[in-house]
Parts: sequence; C-alpha cells; structure tokens
Amino acid sequence: MGNSIITTGKVLRQIVIGQLQGISQDQFDIQSKHFNNTIRWNVGHMVYWMDKYTTLSFGFPSAIPPQYETLFGSGTKPSDWTIAPPSKEELTEMLMAQLSRLSELTPEMLDMNLKMPFIMGPFQLMTSGELFNFALMHEAIHLGIISSQLKTMQ
Repeated sequence: MGNSIITTGKVLRQIVIGQLQGISQDQFDIQSKHFNNTIRWNVGHMVYWMDKYTTLSFGFPSAIPPQYETLFGSGTKPSDWTIAPPSKEELTEMLMAQLSRLSELTPEMLDMNLKMPFIMGPFQLMTSGELFNFALMHEAIHLGIISSQLKTMQ
C-alpha cells in the first residue's frame, strides 16, 4: 500500500507540473471575482504546504525561502502582498525539486509515528503516511481550484 501512496504523490505532482506548462504568465496573476486568490498563489501554496508536510512527516529539512510563509501560508492572499512573489519559473522549479524528493520516500517511512500528532479541527493524524496522504488530498484540491480559475478566464 505504501508504494501506491508514493506513486500517487509522484503522479499527482507530475499532473500539476504538466498543467502549469499550459498556463501563460498573464493568466498566472488574474484574480476572478469568484476567488480570493490567483493561480500563482495556489501554486505557491502547494509548494509551501508540501514543504511543511514533508518536514513534519519525514524530517526533511525545509527547502523553501522563508518569505513563502508570508506569501502562501493559510489565510494569505495576493492583495495583501507587500513583497514580490516568486516567478512562474521559480515555482515550477520548486515543484520539480519536491517531486525529486518524493522519490526518496519508502513505504517504511509512511509507517513512522509523527513526533506530535498533527491536529486539524476534529482530526488527528498520527503517522507520516496519514499526514502525507492528507498533503496529497490538499494538493489535489488546489489543482481543482486552478482548473476552475482557468475556466472562469475563458
């Protein structure tokens, strides 16, 4: 089962990267009235949280600049930015670097207990695999949001 989860994570990330290749630089910062954010924000948010989740799950050192939290953490939005966000190219490079890191995962790593349970509202995630699985659901949600944002631009 562990190999399936790792494979799903790599496939999902490849889909995200593939989708970004078809998005123009102009579309990256369009904010529809139906959304609080942009495609750039959603991509940065995925990078930021995958970094956080893999750090918590597997002890990987953080590999993102500190300003990503200010730009892409939960509750942030582009209209509040006071610093320049990373380029589409930088975000794509980060996504690809994280994809490479996923290749380091083993099924045994998914069975490790977290140092502390990850608590979200009524949910408690206890193992690395549970938190990594949540990270994949989170990424898929934001991929869907990006697809919806693209549709509102057409």
